[in-house]
Amino acid sequence: MRFLAGLLLALLLANGAVAEDFKLTDLQGKTHRLADFRGKWVLVNFWATWCPPCIAETPDLIALHNAHKDTDLVVIGVALDSTLVAVKEFVAKHGMTYPVVQGDYKMARQVGEVEVLPTSYLYDPTGKLVSYQPGPVKGSSVEAYIRSKQSKN
Repeated sequence: MRFLAGLLLALLLANGAVAEDFKLTDLQGKTHRLADFRGKWVLVNFWATWCPPCIAETPDLIALHNAHKDTDLVVIGVALDSTLVAVKEFVAKHGMTYPVVQGDYKMARQVGEVEVLPTSYLYDPTGKLVSYQPGPVKGSSVEAYIRSKQSKN
């Protein structure tokens, strides 16, 4: 099933699919829409407080966001399968600086299917979905991908 979902996503990406404009409200009550970030890369990362690979990738995502938030990339974290209290405690404990949303799988479908945690979706500065990563993502890989796309322009 995961293979078929990946194949479908690959076909959509190859055909230049543009994402629907998601609407996510973070823990501070601020609403984030994909359209708000035109001109920036957007990494939407789905995770949970109880997920060891999610916990392991958090420092890297914080560093990625901090290095690029004022220039060319923003990270948005979407916590799934956790209570609001657990998410707020996790954010405080880990010093997460990027917007964090308390979500559920229904809300996640605005962005895409989430079959494993963590899962990340990357949108280019025009709002086009360009990459999908089931499993942990590394900030250096995201940066390398962006550089490769920028060098082709």
